[in-house]
Amino acid sequence: MTTSHPAVLRPHAEVEFAHELAALSAADTRERPPSWRMSPWAVVTYLLGGTLGDGTVITPKYVGQRRLIEIAVATLATDRALLLLGVPGTAKTWVSEHLAAAISGDSTLLVQGTAGTAEEQLRYGWNYARLLAEGPGPEALVPSPVYRAMERGSIVRVEELTRIASDVQDALVTILSEKTLPIPELGGEMQAVPGFNLIATANDRDRGVNDLSAALRRRFNTVVLPLPVDAEEEVAIVERRVGELGAALRLPSVPAANDEIRRVVTVFRELRSGVTEDGRVSLKVPSGSLSTAEAISVVTSGVALAAHFGDGSLGAADIAAGIVGAVVKDPVHDTVAWREYLEAVVRDRQGWDDFYAACREL
Repeated sequence: MTTSHPAVLRPHAEVEFAHELAALSAADTRERPPSWRMSPWAVVTYLLGGTLGDGTVITPKYVGQRRLIEIAVATLATDRALLLLGVPGTAKTWVSEHLAAAISGDSTLLVQGTAGTAEEQLRYGWNYARLLAEGPGPEALVPSPVYRAMERGSIVRVEELTRIASDVQDALVTILSEKTLPIPELGGEMQAVPGFNLIATANDRDRGVNDLSAALRRRFNTVVLPLPVDAEEEVAIVERRVGELGAALRLPSVPAANDEIRRVVTVFRELRSGVTEDGRVSLKVPSGSLSTAEAISVVTSGVALAAHFGDGSLGAADIAAGIVGAVVKDPVHDTVAWREYLEAVVRDRQGWDDFYAACREL
């Protein structure tokens, strides 16, 4: 069960699923690590779904191997940080947000990694007006999300860790190994209280990746989140997330179109793997990731087209534009790969005439 939040486009996980978190916490009688809102068992149930003794249904937030989520949660109950690794679109950010919401009740302690992320965003900064007026002191210090998590005993998230410059990444080494943040300007330090830990996400497929140093990598336990195992699982994920996004964006209702969702998933899976489902035709692999997240975006865009400019039902023409945009990232290599796929596979596939025509028109 979720709560409607008309004033907010995307509520934080701890707000949107407050009812589920409260029900799990009330029903949870297992031992909880220091500062955790619920036991590791309840955290796994929150992510993977289930039904409580009072009949409360916990919706699944992640569809995949239970053991991977158990390992991730068990890691956070120790003194080792967690690194969620995977290609783009494998729900790394989604999982990290829900883990933080379930464990700490707050998923907002976040550092978004970019090429421009500075060391101050991982450690602390200064209010320079106060610094000049009063000199260095606790009141002039501006704590980072990592600093606040250490202070509160909470989970902090660092997204796209490998996009951060290597020398800035290494600011985390002392924090993760000693659980201490030195503050030499004040002649002191911030020592983490029990419950503090860090979840980082990273992938090695995007351009602009900075490898982790050996010293930093040793501070993490790595869990690799894979792409969905089969088409049925991926279709189920796309269908559920498109429904959730449509409700959040207040898109007009469009009848469920499982056939079109399956078509998008089939195209993406075949181009990702470089071979058709039956294994008969080898394909050029485009440069893009063609992830499940991209499939969700394509279908959501198609729903908006069908609702606002179509007849109210999702059709091949509604998803064709989104698929072409997702596949063709490199106008030279990807255009060739896409045209070959259309002519060698789509043109002769039974029941795909409308999709072939729609793609040819673009």
